[in-house]
Amino acid sequence: MQRTANPCMPVRFRPRPPKFLLMIESITLSNFRNHKACRIQTHGRRNIIITGPNGAGKTAVLEAVSMLGGDKGLRGAVMTDIAKFDGDGGFSVFANLDDDTEISVYFSSADTNRRAKIDGDNATLSDLSAYLRIVWLTPKEDRLFVDAASDRRAFFDRLVASFDSAHAGRVARLSKLMSERAFALKNGRDKYWIDALDSQIAGTAVAVAAARIQYAGELNYFLKNCAVTVSGLVESMLISGNNAAEAERNYIEYLHNNRELVGDKMVLDGPHKSDFGVFNKKLNLPANLTSTGQQKTVLLDLILAHAKLVHTKTARRPLILLDEAAAHLDSNARANLFAELGAADAQVWATGLDATVFADVPNAVFVACKDGAINNILVAENEDEQN
Repeated sequence: MQRTANPCMPVRFRPRPPKFLLMIESITLSNFRNHKACRIQTHGRRNIIITGPNGAGKTAVLEAVSMLGGDKGLRGAVMTDIAKFDGDGGFSVFANLDDDTEISVYFSSADTNRRAKIDGDNATLSDLSAYLRIVWLTPKEDRLFVDAASDRRAFFDRLVASFDSAHAGRVARLSKLMSERAFALKNGRDKYWIDALDSQIAGTAVAVAAARIQYAGELNYFLKNCAVTVSGLVESMLISGNNAAEAERNYIEYLHNNRELVGDKMVLDGPHKSDFGVFNKKLNLPANLTSTGQQKTVLLDLILAHAKLVHTKTARRPLILLDEAAAHLDSNARANLFAELGAADAQVWATGLDATVFADVPNAVFVACKDGAINNILVAENEDEQN
């Protein structure tokens, strides 16, 4: 019988040869948030430290970088809000990578969607993920373990999509199909119409659940002090030993037996209700029962493990964006963090108020940001140069 990996059990890998380890060499922002025009050169360094007062535009730089992965950005903002208030209504983000590839994301006031280009040719946003694998931590994630399950699903689904490019599309499709099913039930559509919807929902649901389970198991291989689990109706079917076809049949039966609306709403279990849990093995407690500082440490552990997983599975250098996530660590914890990130072969973009806090970060470029302008770029004098 085919079995799906248990998310509590680590998965072993055979490393791939080191190819396509891409980094950003330079990035140019035009009319992006409060940046009219600025350019940052990384000089081939692994750590780009952006410092300056609140409101200077530090997070905007990270948001611009995050869009180069084809995502909506770390703030998930609408495009018209990103364009500079007194600009022409559009914006652009242009980057040169260390293999001489040029990628860009841009938005025009005359358009309704973002557009992308690769080496000057039109491309889809999803094409960008083949060049950069980007993950981020912002102050929003500080409450990840105590806020709603929907926030954890969104966070982990974004990580899963780093390896399974179709995952985000399947999650969106599942949501759309669920809405169509609720509409069909409310409007008295015939049995055969709903049967067809149930079949599509079940197939998509099993694919979503399987991708989550696989990711949890793979991530746990690289986690030392915590473990990730995923729970849910369909996930439990797979974890208990059902193969995909069996889980799909069982979920179709579940959907068939639950075709009633409660207050014009459809009450159903499934991957749209699933949750992720993280257990702190050092404290022998679920992460949501630990202190705020301990939860932040677990979050950083997850990002480190994800970076190592990206490098192992794709042979690509992950880009990690830390918005105020490292500035509040003590010097030893910060040194350990950047050492681990260096071992994961990641390029890190981090923000903070005070540059002196990051003075001991190796292989770094320091960028001073003020009033939406890049005033200077200081290359840190370190013995540890890029490989």
